[in-house]
Amino acid sequence: MRTRKKRKKKFGLVLISIIGILIIGLGSYIFYLYHSIEKTADTMYIPLKEDSKSEKKAREEKLNKKQPISILLMGVDEREGDVGRSDTLIVMTLNPQKEKMQMVSIPRDTKTEIIGDGRVTKINASYAYGGVKMTKDTVEDFTDVKMDYYIQVNMEALSDLVDAIGGITVQNDLDWIDEGYYKKGYHYNKGILTLDGPKTLGYVRMRHLDPQGDFGRNERQRKVISAIIDKATGLSTVTHFDEILDALGDNVKTNITFEQMMDIQKNYRGVRKSIEQYEVSGQGTPPGQTYYLNVSDEEKAKVHDMLSGNME
Repeated sequence: MRTRKKRKKKFGLVLISIIGILIIGLGSYIFYLYHSIEKTADTMYIPLKEDSKSEKKAREEKLNKKQPISILLMGVDEREGDVGRSDTLIVMTLNPQKEKMQMVSIPRDTKTEIIGDGRVTKINASYAYGGVKMTKDTVEDFTDVKMDYYIQVNMEALSDLVDAIGGITVQNDLDWIDEGYYKKGYHYNKGILTLDGPKTLGYVRMRHLDPQGDFGRNERQRKVISAIIDKATGLSTVTHFDEILDALGDNVKTNITFEQMMDIQKNYRGVRKSIEQYEVSGQGTPPGQTYYLNVSDEEKAKVHDMLSGNME
Protein backbone atom coordinates (compact mmCIF):
# COMPACT_ATOMS: atom_id res chain seq x y z
CA MET A 1 0.00 0.00 0.00
CA ARG A 2 2.80 2.34 0.95
CA THR A 3 4.60 1.52 -2.30
CA ARG A 4 1.44 2.29 -4.30
CA LYS A 5 1.08 5.67 -2.58
CA LYS A 6 4.73 6.41 -3.26
CA ARG A 7 4.30 5.47 -6.93
CA LYS A 8 1.15 7.61 -7.16
CA LYS A 9 2.99 10.57 -5.62
CA LYS A 10 5.95 10.07 -7.97
CA PHE A 11 3.62 9.77 -10.99
CA GLY A 12 1.81 12.94 -9.90
CA LEU A 13 5.06 14.88 -9.69
CA VAL A 14 6.12 13.66 -13.14
CA LEU A 15 2.71 14.58 -14.60
CA ILE A 16 2.80 18.07 -13.04
CA SER A 17 6.37 18.52 -14.32
CA ILE A 18 5.32 17.55 -17.86
CA ILE A 19 2.31 19.91 -17.74
CA GLY A 20 4.53 22.69 -16.38
CA ILE A 21 7.02 22.23 -19.21
CA LEU A 22 4.18 22.22 -21.77
CA ILE A 23 2.70 25.41 -20.32
CA ILE A 24 6.08 27.18 -20.39
CA GLY A 25 6.74 25.96 -23.93
CA LEU A 26 3.24 26.87 -25.14
CA GLY A 27 3.48 30.26 -23.47
CA SER A 28 6.73 30.98 -25.30
CA TYR A 29 5.21 29.80 -28.58
CA ILE A 30 2.09 31.95 -28.12
CA PHE A 31 4.35 34.93 -27.34
CA TYR A 32 6.27 34.24 -30.55
CA LEU A 33 3.05 33.87 -32.54
CA TYR A 34 1.59 37.03 -31.04
CA HIS A 35 4.47 39.15 -32.24
CA SER A 36 4.60 37.35 -35.60
CA ILE A 37 0.88 37.99 -36.10
CA GLU A 38 1.32 41.61 -35.05
CA LYS A 39 4.10 42.06 -37.60
CA THR A 40 2.00 40.49 -40.36
CA ALA A 41 -1.07 42.53 -39.38
CA ASP A 42 0.98 45.74 -39.60
CA THR A 43 2.02 44.73 -43.13
CA MET A 44 -1.61 44.13 -44.14
CA TYR A 45 -2.97 47.32 -42.57
CA ILE A 46 -3.86 49.83 -45.28
CA PRO A 47 -6.33 52.42 -43.96
CA LEU A 48 -8.58 54.31 -46.32
CA LYS A 49 -7.28 57.88 -46.62
CA GLU A 50 -10.84 59.13 -46.94
CA ASP A 51 -11.84 57.78 -43.51
CA SER A 52 -12.66 60.62 -41.13
CA LYS A 53 -11.69 60.65 -37.46
CA SER A 54 -15.38 60.39 -36.54
CA GLU A 55 -15.79 57.23 -38.67
CA LYS A 56 -12.74 55.62 -37.07
CA LYS A 57 -14.01 56.55 -33.60
CA ALA A 58 -17.46 55.12 -34.38
CA ARG A 59 -15.90 51.81 -35.42
CA GLU A 60 -13.81 51.68 -32.25
CA GLU A 61 -16.92 52.27 -30.13
CA LYS A 62 -18.71 49.42 -31.91
CA LEU A 63 -15.91 47.01 -31.05
CA ASN A 64 -15.61 48.27 -27.46
CA LYS A 65 -19.36 47.84 -26.92
CA LYS A 66 -19.37 44.48 -28.77
CA GLN A 67 -21.92 45.76 -31.26
CA PRO A 68 -22.55 44.18 -34.70
CA ILE A 69 -20.04 45.06 -37.42
CA SER A 70 -19.95 44.76 -41.22
CA ILE A 71 -17.00 43.70 -43.37
CA LEU A 72 -16.65 43.88 -47.15
CA LEU A 73 -14.65 40.96 -48.53
CA MET A 74 -13.09 41.54 -51.94
CA GLY A 75 -11.43 38.79 -53.92
CA VAL A 76 -9.35 40.73 -56.44
CA ASP A 77 -7.94 39.04 -59.52
CA GLU A 78 -4.75 41.05 -60.08
CA ARG A 79 -2.48 39.69 -62.77
CA GLU A 80 0.65 41.12 -64.36
CA GLY A 81 -0.16 44.06 -66.63
CA ASP A 82 -3.77 44.26 -65.44
CA VAL A 83 -5.37 46.71 -63.00
CA GLY A 84 -7.54 43.93 -61.64
CA ARG A 85 -11.23 43.56 -60.87
CA SER A 86 -13.10 42.57 -57.73
CA ASP A 87 -14.39 39.24 -59.03
CA THR A 88 -15.63 38.22 -55.58
CA LEU A 89 -17.72 40.56 -53.44
CA ILE A 90 -19.12 39.29 -50.15
CA VAL A 91 -20.70 41.42 -47.44
CA MET A 92 -20.27 39.90 -43.97
CA THR A 93 -22.15 41.02 -40.88
CA LEU A 94 -21.10 39.74 -37.45
CA ASN A 95 -23.56 39.92 -34.57
CA PRO A 96 -22.00 38.74 -31.27
CA GLN A 97 -25.29 39.00 -29.34
CA LYS A 98 -27.19 36.78 -31.78
CA GLU A 99 -24.02 34.72 -32.35
CA LYS A 100 -24.69 34.92 -36.07
CA MET A 101 -22.57 35.54 -39.15
CA GLN A 102 -24.20 36.54 -42.40
CA MET A 103 -22.51 36.29 -45.81
CA VAL A 104 -24.19 37.88 -48.82
CA SER A 105 -22.53 37.40 -52.22
CA ILE A 106 -22.96 40.02 -54.92
CA PRO A 107 -22.37 38.52 -58.39
CA ARG A 108 -19.61 40.19 -60.40
CA ASP A 109 -21.93 40.93 -63.35
CA THR A 110 -24.51 42.79 -61.25
CA LYS A 111 -25.55 45.93 -63.11
CA THR A 112 -25.33 49.05 -60.96
CA GLU A 113 -24.06 52.62 -60.85
CA ILE A 114 -20.38 52.91 -60.00
CA ILE A 115 -20.37 55.52 -57.23
CA GLY A 116 -17.74 58.20 -57.82
CA ASP A 117 -17.56 57.42 -61.54
CA GLY A 118 -21.18 57.67 -62.69
CA ARG A 119 -21.14 54.83 -65.20
CA VAL A 120 -23.78 52.11 -64.98
CA THR A 121 -22.03 48.81 -65.60
CA LYS A 122 -20.91 45.57 -63.92
CA ILE A 123 -20.20 46.01 -60.21
CA ASN A 124 -16.82 44.30 -60.46
CA ALA A 125 -15.54 47.19 -62.62
CA SER A 126 -15.66 49.47 -59.57
CA TYR A 127 -12.24 48.25 -58.43
CA ALA A 128 -10.64 48.92 -61.83
CA TYR A 129 -12.10 52.43 -61.88
CA GLY A 130 -11.35 53.48 -58.31
CA GLY A 131 -9.83 50.73 -56.18
CA VAL A 132 -11.05 49.82 -52.70
CA LYS A 133 -12.73 53.19 -52.02
CA MET A 134 -14.92 53.12 -55.12
CA THR A 135 -15.80 49.46 -54.59
CA LYS A 136 -16.76 50.13 -50.97
CA ASP A 137 -18.87 53.17 -51.93
CA THR A 138 -20.59 51.23 -54.71
CA VAL A 139 -21.44 48.27 -52.46
CA GLU A 140 -22.73 50.62 -49.76
CA ASP A 141 -24.99 52.30 -52.31
CA PHE A 142 -26.20 48.97 -53.70
CA THR A 143 -27.02 47.47 -50.29
CA ASP A 144 -27.82 50.72 -48.44
CA VAL A 145 -25.67 49.38 -45.59
CA LYS A 146 -22.52 51.05 -44.26
CA MET A 147 -19.34 48.95 -44.45
CA ASP A 148 -17.25 49.21 -41.27
CA TYR A 149 -14.21 47.38 -42.58
CA TYR A 150 -12.82 45.90 -45.77
CA ILE A 151 -10.55 42.92 -46.44
CA GLN A 152 -8.99 42.68 -49.89
CA VAL A 153 -7.50 39.34 -50.89
CA ASN A 154 -5.49 38.72 -54.03
CA MET A 155 -6.98 35.52 -55.43
CA GLU A 156 -3.48 34.26 -56.17
CA ALA A 157 -2.93 34.12 -52.39
CA LEU A 158 -5.72 31.59 -52.04
CA SER A 159 -3.48 28.83 -53.35
CA ASP A 160 -0.67 29.62 -50.87
CA LEU A 161 -3.11 29.89 -47.96
CA VAL A 162 -4.81 26.55 -48.65
CA ASP A 163 -1.43 24.83 -48.97
CA ALA A 164 -0.28 26.53 -45.74
CA ILE A 165 -3.14 24.98 -43.74
CA GLY A 166 -2.62 21.57 -45.29
CA GLY A 167 -5.49 21.58 -47.79
CA ILE A 168 -9.26 21.76 -47.34
CA THR A 169 -12.25 19.46 -47.74
CA VAL A 170 -15.46 20.51 -49.51
CA GLN A 171 -18.71 18.94 -50.69
CA ASN A 172 -18.71 19.19 -54.50
CA ASP A 173 -22.11 19.11 -56.22
CA LEU A 174 -20.96 19.25 -59.83
CA ASP A 175 -18.79 16.87 -61.84
CA TRP A 176 -16.38 18.51 -64.29
CA ILE A 177 -12.86 18.46 -65.72
CA ASP A 178 -10.89 21.69 -65.36
CA GLU A 179 -9.28 22.76 -68.62
CA GLY A 180 -8.07 26.01 -67.06
CA TYR A 181 -4.56 27.33 -66.69
CA TYR A 182 -3.98 26.28 -63.09
CA LYS A 183 -4.86 22.58 -63.07
CA LYS A 184 -5.50 21.54 -66.64
CA GLY A 185 -7.20 18.19 -66.85
CA TYR A 186 -7.97 17.87 -63.14
CA HIS A 187 -11.21 15.98 -62.56
CA TYR A 188 -13.47 17.46 -59.89
CA ASN A 189 -15.52 14.44 -58.94
CA LYS A 190 -18.94 14.86 -57.41
CA GLY A 191 -18.88 14.28 -53.65
CA ILE A 192 -16.34 14.98 -50.90
CA LEU A 193 -13.14 16.54 -52.30
CA THR A 194 -9.80 17.25 -50.67
CA LEU A 195 -8.18 20.20 -52.42
CA ASP A 196 -4.66 21.60 -52.41
CA GLY A 197 -3.91 25.21 -53.36
CA PRO A 198 -3.88 25.02 -57.18
CA LYS A 199 -6.94 22.74 -57.20
CA THR A 200 -8.78 25.20 -54.97
CA LEU A 201 -8.09 28.02 -57.46
CA GLY A 202 -9.56 25.93 -60.26
CA TYR A 203 -12.52 25.06 -58.05
CA VAL A 204 -13.45 28.68 -57.25
CA ARG A 205 -12.70 30.14 -60.69
CA MET A 206 -14.73 27.83 -62.91
CA ARG A 207 -18.09 29.16 -64.11
CA HIS A 208 -18.45 28.40 -67.85
CA LEU A 209 -19.01 24.68 -67.22
CA ASP A 210 -21.50 25.37 -64.45
CA PRO A 211 -25.21 25.50 -65.48
CA GLN A 212 -25.65 28.17 -62.79
CA GLY A 213 -22.75 30.26 -64.10
CA ASP A 214 -21.68 32.95 -61.67
CA PHE A 215 -24.15 31.75 -59.04
CA GLY A 216 -22.57 28.30 -58.97
CA ARG A 217 -19.09 29.79 -58.74
CA ASN A 218 -20.07 32.07 -55.87
CA GLU A 219 -21.54 29.11 -54.01
CA ARG A 220 -18.22 27.27 -54.35
CA GLN A 221 -16.37 30.36 -53.15
CA ARG A 222 -18.51 30.48 -50.01
CA LYS A 223 -17.84 26.79 -49.40
CA VAL A 224 -14.10 27.38 -49.68
CA ILE A 225 -14.22 30.37 -47.31
CA SER A 226 -16.09 28.30 -44.71
CA ALA A 227 -13.67 25.39 -45.14
CA ILE A 228 -10.64 27.67 -44.71
CA ILE A 229 -12.14 29.26 -41.58
CA ASP A 230 -12.87 25.84 -40.07
CA LYS A 231 -9.42 24.48 -40.88
CA ALA A 232 -7.45 27.61 -39.97
CA THR A 233 -9.08 27.87 -36.54
CA GLY A 234 -8.28 24.25 -35.66
CA LEU A 235 -5.42 23.23 -33.37
CA SER A 236 -3.75 21.26 -36.16
CA THR A 237 -2.75 24.48 -37.95
CA VAL A 238 -0.74 25.91 -35.03
CA THR A 239 2.48 24.39 -36.34
CA HIS A 240 1.80 25.92 -39.77
CA PHE A 241 1.38 29.49 -38.55
CA ASP A 242 4.57 30.72 -40.21
CA GLU A 243 3.34 29.53 -43.61
CA ILE A 244 -0.12 30.98 -42.99
CA LEU A 245 1.33 34.36 -42.04
CA ASP A 246 3.60 34.39 -45.09
CA ALA A 247 0.61 33.65 -47.34
CA LEU A 248 -1.40 36.46 -45.79
CA GLY A 249 1.23 39.16 -45.38
CA ASP A 250 1.90 39.92 -49.05
CA ASN A 251 -1.57 39.25 -50.40
CA VAL A 252 -4.07 40.73 -47.98
CA LYS A 253 -4.94 44.38 -47.33
CA THR A 254 -7.35 45.63 -44.70
CA ASN A 255 -8.24 48.65 -42.57
CA ILE A 256 -8.50 46.40 -39.50
CA THR A 257 -5.64 47.03 -37.07
CA PHE A 258 -3.89 44.30 -35.10
CA GLU A 259 -5.61 45.37 -31.87
CA GLN A 260 -8.99 45.30 -33.60
CA MET A 261 -8.25 41.81 -34.97
CA MET A 262 -7.59 40.64 -31.42
CA ASP A 263 -10.86 42.20 -30.22
CA ILE A 264 -12.82 40.56 -33.05
CA GLN A 265 -11.18 37.19 -32.39
CA LYS A 266 -11.97 37.46 -28.69
CA ASN A 267 -15.47 38.95 -28.68
CA TYR A 268 -16.98 37.85 -31.99
CA ARG A 269 -15.86 34.23 -32.24
CA GLY A 270 -19.34 32.99 -31.29
CA VAL A 271 -20.77 34.13 -34.64
CA ARG A 272 -19.44 30.95 -36.25
CA LYS A 273 -22.17 29.03 -34.43
CA SER A 274 -24.69 30.27 -36.99
CA ILE A 275 -23.59 31.13 -40.54
CA GLU A 276 -26.27 32.30 -42.97
CA GLN A 277 -25.35 32.58 -46.65
CA TYR A 278 -27.25 34.26 -49.45
CA GLU A 279 -26.69 35.03 -53.12
CA VAL A 280 -28.13 38.18 -54.70
CA SER A 281 -30.44 37.10 -57.53
CA GLY A 282 -31.71 38.84 -60.64
CA GLN A 283 -32.55 38.54 -64.32
CA GLY A 284 -29.80 38.02 -66.88
CA THR A 285 -29.75 39.79 -70.24
CA PRO A 286 -30.82 37.81 -73.35
CA PRO A 287 -28.21 35.79 -75.31
CA GLY A 288 -26.20 37.78 -77.83
CA GLN A 289 -26.02 40.88 -75.68
CA THR A 290 -23.38 41.97 -73.15
CA TYR A 291 -24.28 39.96 -70.08
CA TYR A 292 -25.54 41.80 -67.00
CA LEU A 293 -27.43 40.64 -63.95
CA ASN A 294 -30.33 43.02 -63.50
CA VAL A 295 -31.39 43.16 -59.85
CA SER A 296 -34.88 44.39 -59.00
CA ASP A 297 -35.64 47.01 -56.36
CA GLU A 298 -37.50 44.32 -54.42
CA GLU A 299 -34.38 42.12 -54.33
CA LYS A 300 -32.24 45.05 -53.22
CA ALA A 301 -34.71 45.79 -50.43
CA LYS A 302 -34.61 42.13 -49.38
CA VAL A 303 -30.79 42.18 -49.24
CA HIS A 304 -30.82 45.43 -47.27
CA ASP A 305 -33.30 44.02 -44.74
CA MET A 306 -31.23 40.84 -44.31
CA LEU A 307 -27.99 42.72 -43.70
CA SER A 308 -29.42 45.49 -41.54
CA GLY A 309 -31.44 42.91 -39.58
CA ASN A 310 -28.22 41.26 -38.44
CA MET A 311 -26.78 44.65 -37.48
CA GLU A 312 -29.47 45.35 -34.89
